Amino acid sequence: MANNVTVVGSLNMDVHIPVAHIPLQGETLSLLKPSSHAAGGKGANQAVAAQRLGANVHFIGSVGQDDAGAVLRLKCQNEGIDTSAIRVLQNANTGQAFIMLEPDGHNTIMVEGGANKLGSVDAVKADKVSIQQSQITIAQLETNLETVVEAFRLAKQADALTILNPAPALPELPAELIRLTDVITPNETEAATLTGLKVETAEDCQKAAKKFHEMGIKNVVITLGSRGVFYDVKGKSNLVPAHKVEPVDTTAAGDTFIGAIAAKVVPDLSNIEETIAFANLASSLTVQKEGAMDSIPKLEEVNDAR
Repeated sequence: MANNVTVVGSLNMDVHIPVAHIPLQGETLSLLKPSSHAAGGKGANQAVAAQRLGANVHFIGSVGQDDAGAVLRLKCQNEGIDTSAIRVLQNANTGQAFIMLEPDGHNTIMVEGGANKLGSVDAVKADKVSIQQSQITIAQLETNLETVVEAFRLAKQADALTILNPAPALPELPAELIRLTDVITPNETEAATLTGLKVETAEDCQKAAKKFHEMGIKNVVITLGSRGVFYDVKGKSNLVPAHKVEPVDTTAAGDTFIGAIAAKVVPDLSNIEETIAFANLASSLTVQKEGAMDSIPKLEEVNDAR
């Protein structure tokens, strides 16, 4: 049976900027090839990933009353996502992400929040029924925190599983958000920011997980890029190696991983090892294609790659 998933998150128009390297201060670079625009945003990418990989997704977010917002809403609708809770805000521009992409596939991203930062708690409350009919609610930090806290509060009232992708990382998370989070899914940089610890080796990850436990978050999944995924969930921990592939563009790899987790995991987390293996494989397919949302695989592609 498919998971019903609510995503509270961002919708951005991505601007891809191909560069030879990240420019130094005062340096002028010519682009390796023309820049391009594509649908994106952590929330939208994760919603699309979850939907393509087998979930039924309800999306809560905001766009501006502009062409970019119309494109993003239509893109999500065409994926089969329930977009009834994507609000169109007047006098606000749709969020943007400027992605500098290096030849080795790595990227550096700058985000303009726009309408993503103007979502309201009242709008989230209006979607109480949809949230509480979902087994899983996932969120990131590209929207205003009040909406995330309210969505998680409503989800926990219905005993749903809450998954927080703390990106972009904050030096400190609100105490209430920590209390309402069942699973936290940072990458190594975000884990280091939140815990104050270096996160490089499996031992480092174990220490970071312990720190998260001390904060009050019971379950931790840390993505480590080409080194794999570390998890400490339900008293079990392990470092799962990444699939060895030649990366073309890593832009949506983390978002694919989160969406895959939401699509596959059962709310009691009893299938976490199987879920991480599935999400790891899905992410390995994403990095072999250019772009963000358009690079996210469908369920049949992941099944064929097994």
